[in-house]
Amino acid sequence: MAFREINSKMVEATVAPGQRLFSQRGAMLAYRGDVSFTPNLQGGQGGLMSMIGRRVAGEATPLMTVEGNGTVLFGHGGHHTKVIRLSGDTLYVEADRLLAFEGTLEQGTMFMGSQGGVMGLVRGQVTGQGLFTTTLKGHGAVAVMAHGGVFEIPITPQRPVHVDPQAYVAHHGDVRNKLSTALGWRDMVGRGSGEAFQLELSGSGAVYVQASEEKL
Repeated sequence: MAFREINSKMVEATVAPGQRLFSQRGAMLAYRGDVSFTPNLQGGQGGLMSMIGRRVAGEATPLMTVEGNGTVLFGHGGHHTKVIRLSGDTLYVEADRLLAFEGTLEQGTMFMGSQGGVMGLVRGQVTGQGLFTTTLKGHGAVAVMAHGGVFEIPITPQRPVHVDPQAYVAHHGDVRNKLSTALGWRDMVGRGSGEAFQLELSGSGAVYVQASEEKL
């Protein structure tokens, strides 16, 4: 396991020879051993298309490639952190929520409209969040960050989950998402996403939400 939660705002990563991690720029707090940090312009394991998706999503800063032999402490801006472990499935996560992840995971991007249709587009335009969501697929660990802590909510076929789009951090599993409105269009004028919009997640899996609607 490459990642270990030290406390609510810091994770420790083990870096071994022949392996690599990717992290957000500025996420390194301290390290021990022979470890190097270099900008990665190819968008991680996803290659060129991943890089293009990240640029379209407005994520201008490149990832950092972390290699060597030692341990690294990651954290960013005092945000709360959470380690999510994947066993062959896909994690969908907002790009600005990513702290670090193992190089065994394949990175890509998903256009939210492909799952949410027209309402997926509305989500990006009205709530201010990007139309693209980063995907991480395979076996490995991911460290995400959020405001005020991260809570995991199970999603079952009998019980879909409704989330404020600005509280959304990530989800995984066989899950469909769509944006629904809790109010009529006339009532939504001047209201925030919490009252007007709900991101409905249905299927089998889990969604991670943060305790605050504040953007990172």
